[in-house]
Amino acid sequence: MKKLSELYNIDDDRLIKGIKINSKEVEPGDIFVCTMGVTADRHEFIDEAIKNGASAIIVSRDEIEKEVPVIKVANTNIELRNLCSKFYDYPYKKAYMIGITGTNGKTTVAELIYQLLGENSAYIGTNGRKYKNKHYSMRNTTPDVDRLYKYFKEFLDNGCHTICMEASSEAFYRHRLDDIKYDIGIVTNVTEDHLNIHKTIDNYVECKCQLVRQVKDEGYSILNSSDKYFNKFKENAKGHIVSYGYKDSDTLKIENYELKRDKTIINYKYQDKVYQVTSPLLGSFNVDNLSAAILALLCKGRDFKKIIKTVANLSQIEGRMEILPFTKDYTVILDYAHTPDALNNILTFLNNIKETRIITVTGSAGGREKEKRPLMGKVVLEKSNYVIFTMDDPRNEDPNTIIDDLVSDSNNTNYERIIDRKKAIYKALDLAKSKDIILIAGKGRDDYMAIDDKYLPYCDYDVIKDYYEH
Repeated sequence: MKKLSELYNIDDDRLIKGIKINSKEVEPGDIFVCTMGVTADRHEFIDEAIKNGASAIIVSRDEIEKEVPVIKVANTNIELRNLCSKFYDYPYKKAYMIGITGTNGKTTVAELIYQLLGENSAYIGTNGRKYKNKHYSMRNTTPDVDRLYKYFKEFLDNGCHTICMEASSEAFYRHRLDDIKYDIGIVTNVTEDHLNIHKTIDNYVECKCQLVRQVKDEGYSILNSSDKYFNKFKENAKGHIVSYGYKDSDTLKIENYELKRDKTIINYKYQDKVYQVTSPLLGSFNVDNLSAAILALLCKGRDFKKIIKTVANLSQIEGRMEILPFTKDYTVILDYAHTPDALNNILTFLNNIKETRIITVTGSAGGREKEKRPLMGKVVLEKSNYVIFTMDDPRNEDPNTIIDDLVSDSNNTNYERIIDRKKAIYKALDLAKSKDIILIAGKGRDDYMAIDDKYLPYCDYDVIKDYYEH
């Protein structure tokens, strides 16, 4: 806690216990900052914030007088970062910051680094925030600053001085990450996604570039030499620029690999030496993900031979090619794949190892770029034996219309539509026979379903677990 007079030049020593931008979450002792959101001007919620106990209000409008101190600033969105930095004692300056961005793979890479580094590290991203055997779910991949800096402080207070964070393109677009200088910045890959926000692929790439622009002079920009936009990122990167991939010029070269049903064997070349790594992660896409994580540890000064031992004991990443333990007769896989590229990668691998059928349950989010839906549907229909299309965060769109888009570019008829996602998953599991692979794609371990403007409790994992327990 800090006194209000410590935060602003004001003769008021009331204690401030937190900072909020959501009036519904305000508690006694909080400062409420009236930021300008995408669809909301939070000046409209001042009275609700005060009713809930706000001790002070930060505004950018004139002539606002209330029964609590009202502090006027030029721009509340910028002020939010300044205030949170001061209130939480600039936590991002005290931690070793590792940021990961990319269309696919950023969650896996961030969690792999977190696992490989051990107990004094923390993770924050799509799978929530994790440290010291604690796990908390979150709504956004990269939270708003009022929460983000609070979580950073929480990590530091618990002895976690390395933070592995997913850095989404939207977070850069909304300027949530402008204060942070990264010790390591990693770009996994870029394919079309989030064009509902960025409008063009060039804008999307530009936002991704911001991560490596914010790398410290003595830090490391880690790039994927196989990515289409590698040269663009290299032109913008700061610090020491290193790469992973299949070229002789790569810092960490993937010499070759062997994909098996239960493991992957990879031969790497690093500093003129060859190292063999046995990974429990499956699929060629996870070869790339693991390579990014290993190179991050090498940049941090870890010994390659010690890294090899740690890799062998990696745990599955929740919701990322996660093989569920509920049955041994057939295989049930939970995955977050929701782009054409991600679905193609996972289904290509599954076709290489399948013995009988692949049954896929998937959908596409509403209120997002519709252009990718026909590509997603075509990939899934061509690379699955049977598909059940269902809802996936439809928001304000009709799920049937979304499914119409998904099947619009294919003549395949090997599918049905079941709008209720729980019923769709149950149907897939009812259809499963010995040695089949059931892929539940799109939501991973998300704990909500976005319908209209509400976030309703829902989790694919819980649905699957309940199926086997009843």
